[in-house]
Amino acid sequence: MGDFQEAKRELNALTSVVEKRALLWLAARTPGRIGPDHLTLLGLVAMALAGAAYALSGSNPAWLHAVNLCLFLNWLGDSLDGTLARFRNRLRPRYGFYVDHMVDAFGALFLLAGLGLSGYMSERIVSALLIAYLLLHVNIYLATYTLGTFKISFGLFGGTELRLLLALGNLAVLRSPRVSLLGRDLLLFDIAGFAGIVGLASTLLVSSVRNTRRLYEMERLP
Repeated sequence: MGDFQEAKRELNALTSVVEKRALLWLAARTPGRIGPDHLTLLGLVAMALAGAAYALSGSNPAWLHAVNLCLFLNWLGDSLDGTLARFRNRLRPRYGFYVDHMVDAFGALFLLAGLGLSGYMSERIVSALLIAYLLLHVNIYLATYTLGTFKISFGLFGGTELRLLLALGNLAVLRSPRVSLLGRDLLLFDIAGFAGIVGLASTLLVSSVRNTRRLYEMERLP
């Protein structure tokens, strides 16, 4: 199929330096019988279980602790699989890129579906948040193909930071799932979800405009 030029990875998130060191430490100590594909599968199963735990948390909030455990396992599988492949020099860049990001898409679907079933976030907010997330990722993948740069984080936020915020949100919901804002009684996760939609949509708009201008200048017609 010819030479394949892997896109440059761009990660400048808040925890990226510490996370990289931790992942390299884990990769060096991962048993040989465990491979990157096992970790990818762990990440997907963990997100499916997180969604199921969210659904169960509607009747028993203690299941939110299980969600947080699954978020950790998802981080472990999703973050360590690529690091382990690079550490062992067992890279399959086409396969890895495709599978990892299909797993991410299904993982987001499982997680948000479970959150919607829990009753802690309204269905409209869940749907809009999933759409915004997937649209941003479409933008990221198109930019990876056309510009050769794979943007893993925007500003100080990447996947790890989002998992941490979600875990903290789960702990807050355990104390009180509803808050009073501007004289209205609202679901805490609805407020957080709306903020997430605004953030994702703003990032998508800015990134789309920036990428379009850059590509236009690269292929300006005489």
